[in-house]
Amino acid sequence: MTFANTDAVRAHITGQRDRIFQDLAELTSFNSVHSTPELEDQLMGAADWVEQALTDAGLDVTSHDGIDGARIFIATKAPEPGQPTVLLYSHYDVVPAGDLSKWTNDPFTLTERDGRWYARGAADCKGNLVMHLAVLRALKELGNTNLGLRVVIEGSEEMGGEGLDHLIDTRPELFAADVIFIADTGNVSVGTPTLTTSLRGGGQMQVTLDTLNAPVHSGSFGGAAPDAVFAMVRLLDTLRDDNGLISIDGLDCSQTWPGLAYPEEDFRSDAGILDGVSVMGSGVAGVADQVWARPAVSITGWTSTPVAEAVNAVPATCSVNLQFRVPPGQSSAQVAEALEAHLRAHVPWGAHISISTSGLNDPFSTDTASQAVEFFSQCMASAYGKDVVTVGAGGSIPLCEKLQSIMPSAAITLFGVEEPSCLIHSPDESVAPEEIRDVAIAEALFLLNYAK
Repeated sequence: MTFANTDAVRAHITGQRDRIFQDLAELTSFNSVHSTPELEDQLMGAADWVEQALTDAGLDVTSHDGIDGARIFIATKAPEPGQPTVLLYSHYDVVPAGDLSKWTNDPFTLTERDGRWYARGAADCKGNLVMHLAVLRALKELGNTNLGLRVVIEGSEEMGGEGLDHLIDTRPELFAADVIFIADTGNVSVGTPTLTTSLRGGGQMQVTLDTLNAPVHSGSFGGAAPDAVFAMVRLLDTLRDDNGLISIDGLDCSQTWPGLAYPEEDFRSDAGILDGVSVMGSGVAGVADQVWARPAVSITGWTSTPVAEAVNAVPATCSVNLQFRVPPGQSSAQVAEALEAHLRAHVPWGAHISISTSGLNDPFSTDTASQAVEFFSQCMASAYGKDVVTVGAGGSIPLCEKLQSIMPSAAITLFGVEEPSCLIHSPDESVAPEEIRDVAIAEALFLLNYAK
């Protein structure tokens, strides 16, 4: 589809390049990590910046104090009679920058190198936030939109978004919309317009094995004494088969992804897999099957005796944190139950096991045949000049399932300025400015042309 105002939208958004850079530079200057007391002023500074930016965009802005201490902003414009309302989402909090020595430049000073913009949050998710602001400026200059707008910006997404969840539960009317744009995913590569149609859910499981009353001397007892760490190694090894594929008793782990494939070489590059190290399931199952359509289990934490504190003793206890991912078609409770049953059934040597589960969130999938999603796909194709591809995502955005539960008839679309080379959550996170431009063009085209 060709839109009569495409050239005007493209010219206006392209002309904002310096303003977009300035916005992103100001917003990424805040080390806005949630749940870190010494950075509270940074989180609040970013919140103040967002509130002012939304006000400057001409919207009616309300601020809500989340129960987790982060401020949530809802900025609105009423629809013309009979027109639908579109909710635009993003967040202003970030993950910690980590070891600053691994960054080429200061992570809180937006830096341009080789055509990309580098800073913590440049892509996830402050790049998406400034993209929305560029769209709002374009709307004001190009005749505005007949649609209602509801811009929701939160400050604790990276820590689970408890404040936003609570506000949705207690004030669902604040989020009423017919179409929901979640700008927190992205394209499969720079210049390839992509819609994300599914997300895995997930949860956390803490597992502890105890084998002895206390550590015992490895010379006097090693060999016959049941080593808790060896027990844990044996137990966790049962969660993958000989091909490296996840295997959980009583749970279907063989689903296949029906859409766009994820080439193994692309995955090797995107994931930074070392030379000579195998991709799990290579030659047996596709990458897309494993990261978008099947359950996954990762060992994200391990507690025993640190190497620096090693002594001549057989360990008496070992604990791990498992993060599991749940594909559409399964529930997080179902996967948690199967995973716990599997672990209890495979405990070696009679070791005592204790398990606790937390943070369950269910998977999400969107209706790609809905009128709004199809129309936005056409807007993306017009903005990029090529057909849109659809993919799944292995990560979780619990907000999607939450909004779907209170507004089952709303069309939910996931997209954004990210792509694999952004290295979100890693040192030298970056964003391609043309992705901010083209996604903004697509969103502006939708808001200017979608009407009943």
